[in-house]
Amino acid sequence: MMTKSDLIYVAGHRGLAGGGIVRALQGRGYENLLTRTHAELDLTQPGAVRDFFEKERPNIVVIAAARVGGIKANNDFPVEFLLDNLKIQNNVIECAAASGVGKLLFLGSSCIYPKLAPQPIPESALLTGVLEPTNDAYAIAKIAGLKLCQSYAREYGRNFISAMPTNLYGPGDNFDLDKSHVLPALLRKAHEAKSAGAKQMQVWGSGSPRREFLHADDLGGACVFLLENYDSPEIVNVGYGKDVTIRELVELVCDVVGFTGELDFDSSKPDGTPRKMLDSSKINALGWKPRVGLREGIAETYRWYLEKVAQS
Repeated sequence: MMTKSDLIYVAGHRGLAGGGIVRALQGRGYENLLTRTHAELDLTQPGAVRDFFEKERPNIVVIAAARVGGIKANNDFPVEFLLDNLKIQNNVIECAAASGVGKLLFLGSSCIYPKLAPQPIPESALLTGVLEPTNDAYAIAKIAGLKLCQSYAREYGRNFISAMPTNLYGPGDNFDLDKSHVLPALLRKAHEAKSAGAKQMQVWGSGSPRREFLHADDLGGACVFLLENYDSPEIVNVGYGKDVTIRELVELVCDVVGFTGELDFDSSKPDGTPRKMLDSSKINALGWKPRVGLREGIAETYRWYLEKVAQS
């Protein structure tokens, strides 16, 4: 059982997912949190990670650190996405086990599932088909991470659990158009188009793929819920429960931002997986459900963007 005095290490605390997890832990009264920036601790370096665990001895570990990006970044840099993520998770999981960590939560991704998985995607769809080629390097790394956690549970009895979140968004997101995911990229493009008085905004792809979006604070709440209530090595999906087409998402973003120009969908750009919505009935049945509506979450994220990014 977790206690409020447990020393909890959140790897990747400055990222979108990690930030949501830290806020959720603090909101539940967990104040004994251990964090390190990349400059303070490079998780790709095994010696540095080993020294950190031997010195700090955390009781609980959450792995939200990862090299992440949207379709373009994943497609352009598969070597880096595969190698860096393997290094990060292997180092942290191995050192956590060696130092006697009581519980570990590994964050995967919905892209671990086959491109043409049944919709909504159940946890049982893992490894039943071919992955989406534009981000298969990242997906393979995440699959390796969850399998490593399951192997530690089976071979050594470790309480290492894994959660698979859907597409995340929220304050703290990455708005770099070359590296960001679809929602923050659209927010920035709509804002810049509005600011420039543009009559048209270009959007990658046909607009027909369907995507599910979960606010980072909802993911944080789900992770704390799992740490407190779940002890099985079997993976758990964490989704919002509804999806929208990219066209519907663009129209919602433009409405929130106030961009009234035309939309130009560039069908020569990749769409990615046709639909990617998680079956979250497992975690819902355990007692967790999301709280932040999509429009409400987009508006909050846009306010954060205006304060923290647009002015810089």
